[in-house]
Amino acid sequence: LNAVVESKGLPAMFNGMKLAVVAAVLYVIVRCLNLKSPNAAPRIMSQDTLHSRYLLKSCPMLTKEYIPPLLWGKSGHLQTALYGKMGRVYTPTPHGLRKFLPMPDGATATFDLFEPLGAHTTEDDVTMVICPGIGNHSEKNYVRTFVDYSQRQGYRCAVLNHLGALPDMELTSPRMFTYGCTWEFGAMVGYIKRAFPQTSLVVVGFSLGGNIACKFLGENRSNQERVLCCVSVCQGYSALRAQETFLEWDQCRRLYNFLLAGKMKKLILSHSLSSMSSSNIGDADLTKLCAATSLMQIDDSIMRKFHGYGSLREYYEKESCVHYIHNVSVPLLLVNSSDDPLVHRSLLAIPCRLAEKKPNVMFALTEHGGHMGFFEGAVLFPQPLTWMDKVIVEYTNAICHWERKEKACQRTRNPNRGFHQLSSTLKLSG
Repeated sequence: LNAVVESKGLPAMFNGMKLAVVAAVLYVIVRCLNLKSPNAAPRIMSQDTLHSRYLLKSCPMLTKEYIPPLLWGKSGHLQTALYGKMGRVYTPTPHGLRKFLPMPDGATATFDLFEPLGAHTTEDDVTMVICPGIGNHSEKNYVRTFVDYSQRQGYRCAVLNHLGALPDMELTSPRMFTYGCTWEFGAMVGYIKRAFPQTSLVVVGFSLGGNIACKFLGENRSNQERVLCCVSVCQGYSALRAQETFLEWDQCRRLYNFLLAGKMKKLILSHSLSSMSSSNIGDADLTKLCAATSLMQIDDSIMRKFHGYGSLREYYEKESCVHYIHNVSVPLLLVNSSDDPLVHRSLLAIPCRLAEKKPNVMFALTEHGGHMGFFEGAVLFPQPLTWMDKVIVEYTNAICHWERKEKACQRTRNPNRGFHQLSSTLKLSG
């Protein structure tokens, strides 16, 4: 009798174990995919000014919920991985003209120029000067998607190809792009200003490109001439502070560090060793490069020596925009995501403080989006355009209209009272 009871109890026990396993798997999935996290509008930090009120009224993307794909879009890791693997979906192929700019040290900077595909809503001539992320160029899918969308909104686009990043472009000097070198970006901006004297500029930087863009504007006030605004997405602001967080396993940053180091190492070694060698870089440094497992090791053995920095600390201090960004006086939109696995939350205190102190700065922090993901969608499949693409163009459009109204007021009213006249005009029209 006992044997019969035990045999009947076994199936029930196995079924209970199966249910427990299924429940555990579902729990892990829900936690990993962050499915319980609610959709939310970005948190906006800025001073309460007429300008910021106008921007928030004119940019509904900044005040309404950002809705990522339901099944995976609330995971910063999956957003980052999808961006890193494929960039974007249904990527267009904009047709541009490649420009070559000889640099004083023998390097050859290149950028791609894309003409607008329609008239801008203000009918003005506006050029976006775009600085991509680490090791990126105009042929990357996320850049192509953004350029195509911007062209159709009436913007000319100039996209920097980071020195040494193009697969079919050999180096002409013993130097590659670095974390904060603004020489090539400055050369591209200078060319645009000379070639199109009637155009206004919008500066856009992605990730590492955001650091370069903000540093460029803050290095010299003349760099801000004819610049309407700047938008920086997913940058880390301070390499010196970021290096410590990149060695932690929290949010798998140590793994991302290892993977990025592998890509950077491959990029450096894709160029002939003779073109990389210089008085500052020897065989021992190249040996260290081959053994490197982190970006910091690569920066210490190779990257800092391109510009003769004596230490890694000095390299990170001098090349980070955190020491220059407070000099930027044009409207500045800084965008980050809370679940970005590459940018530690402690780094976000920098844009927060900046937005509190400077009336021209607006900081938008999303709950989801990962690093350069910001995919939108219903359940599984993302849309071709991301939240990031649309926000940049929407913000830029608002700035262009603001500037146009301000110029109209200055032409028709007392120039010394232009700002107050614009305030009255906006209140009447709103």
